[in-house]
Amino acid sequence: MSEFRPGRFEILPTVIKNLLIINGLVFLAQNTLGSSFGVNKIDDIFALHYWGSDLFKPHQFITHLFMHATWGHLFMNMFTLWMFGATLENIWGPKRFLIFYVVCGLGAALCHMGVLTYENVRLAHDAKAFLSDPSITNFRLLDDRYDLDSGRYLAEGTKNIFYQFPNDPGVINDTKAFVRQFAHDYPDSATLGASGAVFGLLFAFGYLFPNNLIYLYFLFPLKAKYFVGILILLELYSGIQNSAGDNVAHFAHLGGVLFSYLLLRMWNRHNRQHFY
Repeated sequence: MSEFRPGRFEILPTVIKNLLIINGLVFLAQNTLGSSFGVNKIDDIFALHYWGSDLFKPHQFITHLFMHATWGHLFMNMFTLWMFGATLENIWGPKRFLIFYVVCGLGAALCHMGVLTYENVRLAHDAKAFLSDPSITNFRLLDDRYDLDSGRYLAEGTKNIFYQFPNDPGVINDTKAFVRQFAHDYPDSATLGASGAVFGLLFAFGYLFPNNLIYLYFLFPLKAKYFVGILILLELYSGIQNSAGDNVAHFAHLGGVLFSYLLLRMWNRHNRQHFY
């Protein structure tokens, strides 16, 4: 295979330009309107939620793709979208590129929804086990898997007090109340970002242009197939590791990769000329 070098292509193709604008405007709205209506309120309406949550709405499968948590989150996704997506849009055209982007984003969301289902079912089981037997072992299992003392579930001192006084009836009752509330609120966790769709584009670039060189930190050359392969392995390892406090949707990223592969295979079943 030869190395692909784009020539006389649009540096900022139509769909990517509009995606950059839309994502930027949505992030601006999140940070300006959020001060008036509350950031959580905006997330509750437009970010993706577990289907078992009262906050879930079908439109969130689309709207969460245009939301980001921080400037860094937005910049990395949009830079990667432009860096790898521009070549794809130039060779596919805007219509096919937009279809590909949306399919990868929806596929990532579906895979993430499957992970959320597993996590919420497991949490219900683990919480029930603690409520039936409020031992340190059962509490530590919950803490290790769900990081009980972090994020929106912060409970000042609950964890430390229970570890210090695990046999105190009052402490046990307070900890049980906290675990009930945690299990009740957990399905309302929000997911946002275009990372799943972007990972789909990354895979497509590595799949179609495996020998193209990517310069890490603008200095170190690495073929696209190795770069993408390393990223996929890192995501798989992080997803399986499932470290407490890790709020990155690793299996959503892998879902974007999976749907990217399936769509590319379908499109190229009878036409291999799109590989470089």
